[in-house]
Amino acid sequence: MSRLGAARRSGIDGAECGPGSPLSGCTHVQLEATTGTRRLSGRDGVSRAAGIIGLSLLLLAGLPLEALAQDAARVQPYGDFPVIGARGVIWITAQVHLMFAAFVLGVPMFAVVVEAIGIFGGDRRYDKLAKEFTRLLLIAYSATAIWGAMLTFALSSLYPVFWAYLTQIFGPSMILYASLFIVESFTLYLYYYGWDRWSAGRAKYGHFGLGVLLNVWGTIVMFIANGWLTYMMSPPAEVTADTAPAQVQLWSAIFNATWMPINIHRLLANVVFGGAIVGMYAAYRFLAARNDEERAHYDWMGYIGNFIAIGALIVLPFAGYYLGREIYEFNQQMGITMMGGFMSWLWIIQAFLIGVLFLAGNYYLWTGMGRIPGAERFTPYIKYMLFVLVIGTIVWATPHTMIASRDEIAAMGGTHHPFLGVLGVMSAKNTAVNLMILTTFLSFMLYRRANKIPVVDWAKSGTIAQGAALAVAAAVVLFYGVYGYFVTAIVRIGFSVYQVLAVLAAMVFVVVLDILMLRGAKSRGEIRWGQMPARSQYALFILAVTFTWLMGLMGFARSGIRQHWHVYEVIRDTSSQAATPALGPAATMISVCVLIFLSLVALIFWLGGLAEKPAHKDRDDLVTAVPAPVTAGGEA
Repeated sequence: MSRLGAARRSGIDGAECGPGSPLSGCTHVQLEATTGTRRLSGRDGVSRAAGIIGLSLLLLAGLPLEALAQDAARVQPYGDFPVIGARGVIWITAQVHLMFAAFVLGVPMFAVVVEAIGIFGGDRRYDKLAKEFTRLLLIAYSATAIWGAMLTFALSSLYPVFWAYLTQIFGPSMILYASLFIVESFTLYLYYYGWDRWSAGRAKYGHFGLGVLLNVWGTIVMFIANGWLTYMMSPPAEVTADTAPAQVQLWSAIFNATWMPINIHRLLANVVFGGAIVGMYAAYRFLAARNDEERAHYDWMGYIGNFIAIGALIVLPFAGYYLGREIYEFNQQMGITMMGGFMSWLWIIQAFLIGVLFLAGNYYLWTGMGRIPGAERFTPYIKYMLFVLVIGTIVWATPHTMIASRDEIAAMGGTHHPFLGVLGVMSAKNTAVNLMILTTFLSFMLYRRANKIPVVDWAKSGTIAQGAALAVAAAVVLFYGVYGYFVTAIVRIGFSVYQVLAVLAAMVFVVVLDILMLRGAKSRGEIRWGQMPARSQYALFILAVTFTWLMGLMGFARSGIRQHWHVYEVIRDTSSQAATPALGPAATMISVCVLIFLSLVALIFWLGGLAEKPAHKDRDDLVTAVPAPVTAGGEA
């Protein structure tokens, strides 16, 4: 069951889809080839039975593991699938399952935060918004289970021997996973359908507690499943090709080298993904709105979704760096394959996609300033921030080694371009991405400050201190970026830590100071919700589509670095599909998954609007913010 839960609770990394992965359909395990033919009876049958019971409870899918365990030698180690093959069917089911799973884990996280703002801030707008977020989960949760059942059936029929191998190791955790899945499902329905009944007094705090529990169950489920998939990428040192499944300690298998980095990375990535999908839903409803009330409500909802998505995206690269560093520490060859081998051009694609995310997110903020009184004073600075973002994206996406003909290589004097080669190294790229993060953070702060007038005595000096903090962080980033060209690679890698710490410290300092400075601040005017041009909503669509595609790309990257191994350097892939797909075929498969997912999401959006009550009916505060039309005589 290595992919069932892993795909169900994943984030930007994507599903275990791609080459060398039984979870993507890219490989089939043949245990006899690596560990010798043996009966998979396991730990007295307990782990195997645990896996069967757990998965049956979870998806009501019968798994033929008992027969496999009784005589693995008589079972074909892998199967086939018509037309698209085993790799294709597992890749699609795992990836689409993952995308829904990331959504149903990410949305509850900020839904409960929004509900808390409504409770403790006394603003019922946030409570209603949290409920509307949660309503999207109901159908998405069902879709997650359906695709999970399809994935389970495909894994058990196409990869029976490897499936039995993993079940023997992780059987007890699968029982816990299945139990928590049931508890999580019950908590979700109780949380949503009890919203109106428990809407006041102490009952409201109890309802908020249900939201917290929903996130606790979901996070634990994700952590358990991440242990299964990271075991395949970074098995414990004591596990070798001669180690029987019954000899692998459960906790050691789960708590492997990349388990915690994946947990952190996926938590943040799921929040980004959930926010992006909610923002897309709000954009869809905004464009379909028939009156100012609806436009005002969904404009506000889109802003919240974008704020959450971009806010988490700002810190997500730091989590990705932590994961990459741990991969290098676990196995240097794996790290080299990931960044400097056949996958090096994959990261060029990633750079462009993330550049699009930053540009689209900032564009939405800059466009949104048009509805905020007082924001016009910041308009002259937008062109400079755009310049930094564009140049940063170009530098980040510059390859170190060019794809060139023999004549072009001769003209350049080698495989490295005399100018572009300088920008293709990590010193330049780390500098570019950190400056892009600082610029996006500055956009948020200007948006936040746009219609407020600080009243504290030290407002001017506080603003100067904020600017100085950002300037110092940028100077530190630039210094170590340039200095990195004059030191060895091992020293240069350490410089990125200083850059990250400088940026994080500056952001924390500026936010804390801003919160203190804006206490009791005066307003320059109410935000005119709903007065956004239609083009601004397409930025939210771009965010969702780009992030979804990026998720699939990163799943292929993480899976592909194992190359021809099911479990890295433990179980070799001996199937006919052991070869790693090139970027072209992989991109095609990722695009198919994205199209399937977004088509189903569109269906969910349509179904969600069929029988809903108008969520904006008591949003009088938003309606009054829309100015009345002006007559020909100049009077309202």
